[in-house]
Amino acid sequence: MKKLILTLFLGLFSANIGLGQTAKEATAADVSSLDAIMKSIYDVISGDAAKQRDWDRFRSLFASDARLIPVRKDPQNGSFAPHAYTPEEYIQRATPMMSKDGFFERESARRVEQYGHIAHVFSTYESRHALGDKTPFARGINSFQLFFDGKRWWVVTIYWDAETPDNPIPEKYLRSEK
Repeated sequence: MKKLILTLFLGLFSANIGLGQTAKEATAADVSSLDAIMKSIYDVISGDAAKQRDWDRFRSLFASDARLIPVRKDPQNGSFAPHAYTPEEYIQRATPMMSKDGFFERESARRVEQYGHIAHVFSTYESRHALGDKTPFARGINSFQLFFDGKRWWVVTIYWDAETPDNPIPEKYLRSEK
């Protein structure tokens, strides 16, 4: 019995050590609620082309081993598949595009399921190159899996699919659920 308790304690202790991606602490304003972490994610990636993103802030929102997973179409055969990236790999891939073109992503609707320490958020997004653009150049759904450790929220996964003519966003995801 003592071995079992010790094993459980060590497992929980080691899991807590590895939560953050960076030495920078997240601010309470960024992670104290579901609304806060969702606002922070969209805020930290958005900005004009000349704006340097605060990638340390971005990293501080993610649990260790977190993944960002877009669904991509293979140009060779037309099939779709998920492609998983760590937050670091996302930063490396996104920085050149965000430096060249402005990128503003905002949430237009949200649906939340929550149980205990976990939450799933279906977040409909719109992407624009400039804040004043009337029409988004892309829309889709970000599927967030989030973890609450008793003090703050962590992003575990962001899994998304972009809207296409063959895959329009269903009407029910264009408005937030009350």
